[in-house]
Amino acid sequence: MVNQLMTSNGIALVALDLDGTLLRSDGSISDATVQAVKQTIRRGVRVVLASARPPRAVRQIYETLGLEGPQINYNGALIHDATQRQHTHHQPITAGLGAELVGLARRVDPDVAVSIELLDKWYTDFVDHSLPIETSKSFEPDYLGPLDDVLQQAITKLMFLAPSDRLTAVHQAVAQNFAGRITIAISDPHLIQVLDHGVDKSNALQMIASAQGIAPQQVMAIGDAPNDVGMLRWAGVGVAVANAWPQTRDAADVIVASNDDDGVAQALQQYILDN
Repeated sequence: MVNQLMTSNGIALVALDLDGTLLRSDGSISDATVQAVKQTIRRGVRVVLASARPPRAVRQIYETLGLEGPQINYNGALIHDATQRQHTHHQPITAGLGAELVGLARRVDPDVAVSIELLDKWYTDFVDHSLPIETSKSFEPDYLGPLDDVLQQAITKLMFLAPSDRLTAVHQAVAQNFAGRITIAISDPHLIQVLDHGVDKSNALQMIASAQGIAPQQVMAIGDAPNDVGMLRWAGVGVAVANAWPQTRDAADVIVASNDDDGVAQALQQYILDN
């Protein structure tokens, strides 16, 4: 029952973005934040990670925090239950559409780097180490070679990487030519994430909350980047860390300390643990 999950101020579920929010700038989690998350769970509040990362790049964090149940990956294109090691929701880009997207991007910029995520595997035809993403810092590609075959499949997430001054033209071309067919998510200046139309962390969070009988006003979401805006607006309490992008701060109900100053722990303490 929902009433059994509610804290004294009504929050029953907390959604946490990772990079730039839960994680400090060096990629670590402070002891204070780990303890605040664990205390929140002991209060009966569900904690869900909501990230652009694939499941493999979230697993260690999930285990460190002592979480159970679903997590949001690829900005909501995948809901993965890491406890059961199974995918419970998958919304991929339509088969063949990836090839069209890559064809256009490389006509605009022949040197744009292309990375593909299909469920929990990484495919690419080359890795540009000057343009790192969080996954590439810890994992090697599962496949390195021509992408023609994989681009004919339904793919979970497509990424274009280039220096920000070059990526603008790719972004504009993709957005104009595929409007209404895809979703573009931004979390880093040198990276465009392309997902199926309608994919958003907020939609995945709504699925998880609804399945557990939790209403939007009982949800707190914490984030920093444009790909967090939807879930901050959907949640009853939308929280931005102080280092958040301007549009994310504008979407938030509350601003807390930065990711390097335990902003997540501050929010949990203020809205759950002190009540």
